[in-house]
Amino acid sequence: MSLTNVFNIAGTGMNAQSVRLNTTASNIANAETVSSSVEETYKARKPWFSVLEKQWGNVNDLNDKLEIRSQVGDGVQVKGIVESDAPLKKRYQPHHPMADEEGYVMYPNVNVVEEMTDMMSSSRSYQMNVEMMKTAKQMLQRTLTLGQ
Repeated sequence: MSLTNVFNIAGTGMNAQSVRLNTTASNIANAETVSSSVEETYKARKPWFSVLEKQWGNVNDLNDKLEIRSQVGDGVQVKGIVESDAPLKKRYQPHHPMADEEGYVMYPNVNVVEEMTDMMSSSRSYQMNVEMMKTAKQMLQRTLTLGQ
């Protein structure tokens, strides 16, 4: 792996954490939205990530295969956003305008404490990827000054 690959890997990590932060913000913003039916109620969303693998083509030599297996992926890819299947919160509020015939109001399955923890984690991961890019840039600049 060359030093320039660090920029691509850190860039995909920053993109993934940005998506994660946006979904967390959406979950927190909709944590107290109400509905009168299960179908209309907001459901918490989480991003789904996977590791980007190198495209190697047809590899025949055993040594090449062993080397490929020992290498790290090429970053992170956002595969999609999935809705949580946790049960929705049902509260008895008969005087609420959105209450159903039985007097219940449906609230999203968003756990604000969990979302805040997720927000801090994604923010820290984003910062670490930025620091990794800065360090790689400094290393490349120092490499260029070696010949002087």
